Amino acid sequence: MVVVGAGQGGHQTAASLREFGYQGRVTLVSAEDALPYERPPLSKAYLKGTADEAQLWLRPATYYVRQSIDLVKGTVTGIDPAARTVRLADGSAYDYGHLVLATGARPRVLDVPGAGLRGVHTLRTARNVDALRAALASARRMVVVGAGYIGLEGAAAARAAGCAVTVVEALDRPLARVLSARGAAHFTRLHQREGTHLLFGQGVTALHGNSRGGVDAVELADGRRLPADLVLIGVGVGPRTELAAAAGLPVGDGITVDASLLTADPYISAIGDCAAFPYARSGNRLRLESVQNAVGQARLVAERLTGSPRAYDDLPWFWSEQFSTTVQIAGLAEAPDTEVVLGEDPDAYSVLLFEGQELRAVESVNRPTDHIAARRLLGGGIKVSPADATAPGFTLKGHLASHRGGASG
Repeated sequence: MVVVGAGQGGHQTAASLREFGYQGRVTLVSAEDALPYERPPLSKAYLKGTADEAQLWLRPATYYVRQSIDLVKGTVTGIDPAARTVRLADGSAYDYGHLVLATGARPRVLDVPGAGLRGVHTLRTARNVDALRAALASARRMVVVGAGYIGLEGAAAARAAGCAVTVVEALDRPLARVLSARGAAHFTRLHQREGTHLLFGQGVTALHGNSRGGVDAVELADGRRLPADLVLIGVGVGPRTELAAAAGLPVGDGITVDASLLTADPYISAIGDCAAFPYARSGNRLRLESVQNAVGQARLVAERLTGSPRAYDDLPWFWSEQFSTTVQIAGLAEAPDTEVVLGEDPDAYSVLLFEGQELRAVESVNRPTDHIAARRLLGGGIKVSPADATAPGFTLKGHLASHRGGASG
């Protein structure tokens, strides 16, 4: 087995192959000169300096030796499906009985003048964060382009470091693609309360530099220039599909796979951020960027390759930490038409998202008990209607208990 990409999904594939009894050779190819590590802490504890690199490691170096996992540092430059080999930039090649593509995603860049100036950063790898953290030590004014999770988590870390921060978002609210209007309003208030300046409905047309080649201003579509000695670009990521496309595999917004995560080639699978799969709860083809998805898909592929095939139907869940707030999302609402809010506290509540009569997702802000119950309800197929959710005294935990013979779990 050859696994290309040593992020959370690639690492989990190799680990699960051994867990499920695979005895053959396992080669895990990493493009980074580091042990496989977690990415979520990069924009949180690692950026804030409260975690070191060793704390990011998924496993220590000795694990790969003990499990006979060949961890190879290098960049895969091509796949030969006919010969079933992968080629690396150093000229080496590895044969495979089965190939798993866990190539992940890369940050999107701004296609504007000045995007290559010194002081303009993205946040995807540990090395990215090392550079950003070093820059934050002396920065006075930071502009964040994009109010998604990465942008807002980066803004929160910069404010904690004492930097003045302005967040620029082209849409009319933060986290517009992933949170309800209620959730977006909450995070707007949170960041404003912490001193972050938020500008919505604004595009960036150029970045301007100083005589030393460093960025010193961000120009907006309305002509305003925002002073900045540090810029973080957080406008999303795009899947790494180049290897798959060059090998003749179908790609779109991700490498196209079936319900068992196989590509059009029966000897190649794709998982995680780079894979576009049929979502079991709607039938729509999706590409999800989360640890849960990468780990779940990795385990499924390892199960299939060791003789236990099934369709991927794991419940998605996501989370983010910003300042003193944690938001946790269970499920996925692709086109919600009804929202029900549980909780009176503006800083601790849950939003239930329905499509028709079906509960599709629950986003919980500072209510971890709701999140746990929501995952069990949605994962167990227990029905919740809008009428249920608006009934006096309704709670997610209570509804779960009533459908489990009184056992609240």
